[in-house]
Amino acid sequence: MRAIVTVVGQDRVGIIADVCALLAKNNVNVLDISQTVMQDYFTMIMMVDTERCPLPFGELAGLMKQEGPALGLSIHIQREDIFNAMHRI
Repeated sequence: MRAIVTVVGQDRVGIIADVCALLAKNNVNVLDISQTVMQDYFTMIMMVDTERCPLPFGELAGLMKQEGPALGLSIHIQREDIFNAMHRI
């Protein structure tokens, strides 16, 4: 299943590496990344494939949310279909 990961936080070295390491540890493949720095704030959106993740999606979402503050980040993951439904006009 494809999902959307959003990341926001104070800019620093290694954010992409930290988030990708967390995803890789859970066998989540990164399909696409878009990131930018706005003044001192880092923002990133990623499309990922969770098909090989051993965790149920709810556990993965909880883990990402829980690990974010330890990295100084806000990390959220949503199923692609729910993300698209929420952003339809």
